[in-house]
Amino acid sequence: MRVLSRIYRTVVTVADGYVPERYAQQWNHPAGPKTIFFWAPCFKWVLVFAGLGDVSRPAEKLSLLQSTALLSGFIWARYSLIIIPRNINLSLVNLFVGVIGSLQLSRIYTYRKSLENPAMEK
Repeated sequence: MRVLSRIYRTVVTVADGYVPERYAQQWNHPAGPKTIFFWAPCFKWVLVFAGLGDVSRPAEKLSLLQSTALLSGFIWARYSLIIIPRNINLSLVNLFVGVIGSLQLSRIYTYRKSLENPAMEK
């Protein structure tokens, strides 16, 4: 792992010389691309895209537990605005994760209610 850290630091040091002046503030920000605070939310967007992909799946194939776990995005969205450095990207991705979880839970709920009451089906 030390080798990877050394490579990453070398790449960042070299890239420092190529960052235009107008982007220097974002580049050197405490939650900028030089830190994990930038990269972790970027990779977390995969959860949002996976949730959007699940919108096309039938409701009977959705997982109740998985969709419930995605609701924690609302809690983490709030938390990411309290921590230092404040991370707007992390807050947005967590908000979208919570919204996707809510959407999937509403689909599951509607499907299960339609099984209880067949008259509700279209």
